[in-house]
Amino acid sequence: MAALPGSVTETAALLADHGYIADRELATTVHLALAMRRPLFLEGEPGTGKTEIAKVLAAGLDRRLVRLQCYDGLDLAAAAYEWDHARQLVAIRLAEAAGETDRGLLARDIYAREFLQARPLLSAIDPDLPPAVLLIDELDRADEPFEAFLLELLADFQMTVPEYGTIRAASPPVVVLTSNRTREVHDAIRRRCLYHWVGYPDAARERAILAAKAPGVAERLSAQVVAFVQKLRAQDLFKLPGVAETIDWAYALSYLDQHELAPAAVDDTLGVLLKYQDDIAKIRGAEAARLLAESAVDAA
Repeated sequence: MAALPGSVTETAALLADHGYIADRELATTVHLALAMRRPLFLEGEPGTGKTEIAKVLAAGLDRRLVRLQCYDGLDLAAAAYEWDHARQLVAIRLAEAAGETDRGLLARDIYAREFLQARPLLSAIDPDLPPAVLLIDELDRADEPFEAFLLELLADFQMTVPEYGTIRAASPPVVVLTSNRTREVHDAIRRRCLYHWVGYPDAARERAILAAKAPGVAERLSAQVVAFVQKLRAQDLFKLPGVAETIDWAYALSYLDQHELAPAAVDDTLGVLLKYQDDIAKIRGAEAARLLAESAVDAA
């Protein structure tokens, strides 16, 4: 396990070494979360790099990545732990066959640690496993009551299992929570975390991101792609393209042997950049040509 970075500059360098170009404010928040051992809560539009931060921290700190992907209906059994009822039943049958009659002793035996199946939340704080980076991804997709399961873990890096006891992390995990803000996350979660809004990058940082993530794309094409996407984000669209879409679009154009943006190439590949037909129909044709002309000046 690598040592934690000792400064904001070192944190920014750690992120950059693994392909994540962070601005000073984000690097500061990440550094404080690591230094203060506090969970990091990241909100922002989809595709702005929130999930990637947890992946980069796991790689940079040489920790295992434990990811909990949230969804509607997520419960404790899927997120934290559940008992292995089949093995417990076998243990009961074997104890009965051996003449065990003390029900209290038998109950303690079948609720031993060996019968407890760890799901992501418990796995991240398991003292018998190496230190982890715990990613609780898209928390806003889970039901609001689910957030109550997280409070003990986020505050004390421990989890209480009623039948067994309290399990504490030997080394507190780095915890990253993300939200696309499809609903508001409860204040009780926010109070336990350091918060940062991950917005769309400016043109200079997006070009640096593209250079790191898509080094095979020609510099001229990268500049044109970023300039066009920056103009596109100023439009009234149902879903604005994120950084992930910028990277995908640059790769797609490169695969098509495009060395610079042209109206036909833009129209043909808008489905890589935009994910809703209404948005594509609104931009395709004359509007795309206008944005391309305007962005050409910025790219130059």
